[in-house]
Amino acid sequence: MKNTTVLISGASIAGPALAYWLSRSGHAVTVVEKAPALRPGGQAVDFKGETQLLVLKRMGILDEVRRRQTGGTDQTIVDANGRPLAVLPAAFTGGDVEILRGDLSALLYERTEADCEYVFGDSVTSLTDTAGGVHVTFEGGAPRTFDLVVGADGIHSAVRRLAFGPESAYVRFLGYHYALADLGVDLGAGMYNEPGRMVALGGSASSASSVSSAFLVFASGRLDHDRYDTQQHRRILTDAYRGMGWRVPEIVAALPEACDVHLDSISQVRIDHYARGRTVLLGDAAYGNTLGGFGTGLAVVGAYVLAGELAEAGGDHRTAFRAYEEAFRGYARVARQGGAGSFLAPATRRGIRMRNLLFRSRFLLWAMLRTTDMFATDIRLKDYPALVGTSAAP
Repeated sequence: MKNTTVLISGASIAGPALAYWLSRSGHAVTVVEKAPALRPGGQAVDFKGETQLLVLKRMGILDEVRRRQTGGTDQTIVDANGRPLAVLPAAFTGGDVEILRGDLSALLYERTEADCEYVFGDSVTSLTDTAGGVHVTFEGGAPRTFDLVVGADGIHSAVRRLAFGPESAYVRFLGYHYALADLGVDLGAGMYNEPGRMVALGGSASSASSVSSAFLVFASGRLDHDRYDTQQHRRILTDAYRGMGWRVPEIVAALPEACDVHLDSISQVRIDHYARGRTVLLGDAAYGNTLGGFGTGLAVVGAYVLAGELAEAGGDHRTAFRAYEEAFRGYARVARQGGAGSFLAPATRRGIRMRNLLFRSRFLLWAMLRTTDMFATDIRLKDYPALVGTSAAP
């Protein structure tokens, strides 16, 4: 088989999912991750529809995902006095099965660490296509050459920037930011809005935990911030949520001692082609849409399709990359649907009331869930013999 050595940048979800399939079809896989270790906890992610569940089954992890699932709960939308206004149902936010991102990442790592090389605390700094492969330099490690490189390193992908060009050419800012914070105190649960701002406590974080996780969404201009500076994140959130009602003053007061704070923009990737030369993009790096609700499912299904096409093409990356894009672009178009920020944090009080009315209407809610199911199954999966034949599940 040609193209047997593969470098994957990113060890969250898409990268290890691809590593799983590639290692079983004869590739030597190296996964490089900028973070010093796997990131625990994080927001809940979900899988929707028969297609995504089938891929988990073929990977042999569906039962374990269900065992580790959060058991997502309904989220009550409240007013400033804590009175219920509407209910955001678990079926809307949690799909068919929901799991913490960190738990899913750990599960995928457990299934691949014995067969793949993982390098933590390092990142790719340059990519040079040569006649014999891709010459790669790293921030810390020695240069190496790989047959193929995969950018599975998220919406702010370094691989995409190095292979395709600056982020500004492919990532569209949608006018909102979001944050996650493990507060370290129990503030209960609920979701509260004021124009352009939303905060949700509890919800689908671990139901066994006695401390609150805060999920925050707010409208703003583009922030000039360091994505890795958590102290700066605390200051930005304190300013953004100053003067808000309900339990928000308590949330703001808890931010300085919060053990984990993450802030980022709500953005969308728009790119014409997923591959350039021997480099290909997967997951959010190729079709990310922050808080779009399909990112994890797209990443896992995309990993299956990309690995399957490489196997069918006998390692001919040009043929495989074209087939991957042709098979997947229609499915990934759901990531073109924007609006998560304005839906979660409407800009006006009227917008908040209209959004709440949606969740009080059984018919409208049913229609939204039906549409979600349609998007989640809008692809015909091939039975790639090289993958399914070596998978732990049929």
